[in-house]
Amino acid sequence: MATPFVPRIKFCGITTLDDAAHAVAVGAWAIGLNFWPQSRRRCDLDTAAEIAAALKRRVEVVGVFVNPTLTYVDAIAEAVGLTMIQLHGDEGPAFCGETARRTGCKVIKAARVHSGADIQALATFHVDYHLLDSHVPGQRGGTGETFAWELASARRGRVPLILSGGLTPGNVAEAVVAVRPFAVDVASGVESRPGRKDPARVQAFATAVAGSAEQAGAPAPEAPAPELIA
Repeated sequence: MATPFVPRIKFCGITTLDDAAHAVAVGAWAIGLNFWPQSRRRCDLDTAAEIAAALKRRVEVVGVFVNPTLTYVDAIAEAVGLTMIQLHGDEGPAFCGETARRTGCKVIKAARVHSGADIQALATFHVDYHLLDSHVPGQRGGTGETFAWELASARRGRVPLILSGGLTPGNVAEAVVAVRPFAVDVASGVESRPGRKDPARVQAFATAVAGSAEQAGAPAPEAPAPELIA
C-alpha cells in the first residue's frame, strides 16, 4: 500500500528555545534561525547556540542568510552548530557550492517568485533543496503573502522542493495539494508577533499539514531523506 503524501515542516523565524522546542514537539523537520541583520526575526548568537545544542539531534537547525560573505556564514555555522544553510538573497551557484564545502552543511537555495522565470532559474543551483517564497519588493521572507502556486510547475529537476510564502493553518493543505512539495515552511503564519510563535497556531499548522494527506491522495514524490547529526 502506498504511503500517503505528507510533507515535512520547517518552522522559520525562531528566536527562543521555548518556541523551538514546541516546534519540535509538534513534529518539525527543521527550524530556521535568521541571521540577516535587517530581519525582525533575527536570532541572537547565544540563543541560537543554545537552541542548536538542545535540539540539533532531533531536528535540522537551519541558518537563514541574505547576501552574506562566506566568512560570515562559516563563522556562524561553526559558532552555532548549524546543520543546514538557507541562502535567501542573490547568491549564485558558485557561492552555494563553496558554502557547502566550507561549512559541511546542506544548502537550501531560495527564490522569490515573481514569474515562472524565477523558478526556472533555480535549475542552475545544484544544492540539497530549493525553496520558493513570495516576491515582495524590499522584503526577504516572512511577508505573509502567497504567490501563484501553479507557477511551481515550471520547476525542473529532482531537487527536493520547500514551499514558503504566506502559508497558514488555513491554507497549507490547499498549498500541499497544488504543489506537492517535499516540505512546507512557515514563519509569520504561526506568530503572535514577529519572532514569537503562537503555540495554538503552531499546533494547528502541524495538524493541517498532517490532514493534507487525505486531500493529496497520492504517495509522496521521491526525495532523499536528510540525515540528522548523530
